[in-house]
Amino acid sequence: MRSVARWVLALSMVFAGVSHLFWARKEFQAQVPDFTAKSGLDKDAVVIASGVVEVMLGAALVALPRARGRIGAILATFFVAVFPGNIEQYVKRRDGFGLDTDAKRLVRLFFQPLLVAWALWSTHEPERSGKTRPDQMRIAI
Repeated sequence: MRSVARWVLALSMVFAGVSHLFWARKEFQAQVPDFTAKSGLDKDAVVIASGVVEVMLGAALVALPRARGRIGAILATFFVAVFPGNIEQYVKRRDGFGLDTDAKRLVRLFFQPLLVAWALWSTHEPERSGKTRPDQMRIAI
């Protein structure tokens, strides 16, 4: 189940990242907080950069199995880092991706913690109690 969840997450991240770069750039700009422009960053550049990061993280989820736990933690951190944009979209009543009412934008906020949980759960193997993992095996001489 975790593998399926991880693959779905990986494919979703790659799709979202590519959409940042091409057909949905304007939509994603609605989620970029105004403070980025005040700090000298262009909103379009932020959308492009976050799209590149999403593609890389999505690809890494499947291409680097030994780093899966770290990648999951990085992805969870990424979801937390972009959350202020979702809050600003709600507070400033910016439409984007069909989020054209306060209620829809508010509901969207509750999905971000689920994304964090999904990233962590799908990339961390549960501890198996009572069983020795191969990396814990020692040869007694």
